[in-house]
Amino acid sequence: MTAPDAGLRVHVVDRDRDVDVTIAVGPGECVALVGPNGAGKSTVVETVAGLLRAPDSTVALDGRDLARLPAHRRHVGLVAQRADLFPHLSVVDNVAFGPRAAGTGGREARHRAVAALTTVGVAGLVDRAPGALSGGQAQRVAIARVLATDPAVLLLDEPTSALDVDARAAVREALATARAGRPTVLVTHDPLEAVALADRVVVLQDGRVVEQGPVDAVLRHPRTPFAASFSGLALVRGTATAGGIALDGGGALASTTGTVPPGRPVVAALHPTAVRVTRDGPGPARTVTSLEPRDGLVRVRTADLVADVTVATAAGLGLAPGVTVRLSVAPDEVAVYEPGA
Repeated sequence: MTAPDAGLRVHVVDRDRDVDVTIAVGPGECVALVGPNGAGKSTVVETVAGLLRAPDSTVALDGRDLARLPAHRRHVGLVAQRADLFPHLSVVDNVAFGPRAAGTGGREARHRAVAALTTVGVAGLVDRAPGALSGGQAQRVAIARVLATDPAVLLLDEPTSALDVDARAAVREALATARAGRPTVLVTHDPLEAVALADRVVVLQDGRVVEQGPVDAVLRHPRTPFAASFSGLALVRGTATAGGIALDGGGALASTTGTVPPGRPVVAALHPTAVRVTRDGPGPARTVTSLEPRDGLVRVRTADLVADVTVATAAGLGLAPGVTVRLSVAPDEVAVYEPGA
């Protein structure tokens, strides 16, 4: 049975930045911290790591207070966006640096370094200079450097954001190994990273927690605009009907996903690519407010609904701000649920 205070318990209060965030991370659990820029994610990470001294904050690990300890005594490992390896040391010496700094003898420190490099799949790089590494290789060495210190808590601050697509898969695999068995906080803007590594998602906005839950629940049924955007979904509000949702902006959408008693306030989550745009077809009428390029498509925005269409479709329909269109969605593509459910 897990003790009630096991794992990481954090209450970050920074009055200057208007941040007041409480999160709990169980033993062996990974929590993804997401939110727009300026939401408070970095403040949380820096406070846990001991890089930001916030007198009103509490940081506890298995019931032990860490908040008053300096960073080097917290036993917290941090993997940031960039590897920042020591350029004058070989790969193995970079990884051995942490154990050596903690007082471990040279032979044992090297043994730990090689073991850590083996764990993340780059044991063949031991004698390389950091300047000879690719971005993905350098980041895996940075992960090994953290693993060699056997941290009690792991902080991952956008660990793949500086990498190209081809390198990210290998680094995620190394991160999955690194996070096993220890409380981990992952800051990310990548939903795939959250799915691959996290057990839960905590959404921050304006320095507060606005939504949290299991990864699948948050991504499938987001309750806030940012969570919907993070999931790649669009969120629209209205009132439940017997067959779907009556939209606040007028019109209705049918749904075969979710059953809510008619009359209750609800949200509908749908993917913009599932929305069909016509000039005179079925669906609610809306006025186009803007057109934006989006991953090879054109995002059509209205006051409340959005759709992603091909460039050919946008040109063929003569889409432009001010044009009235009809928007329809197949009922099985619309998930209707109560905001707090």
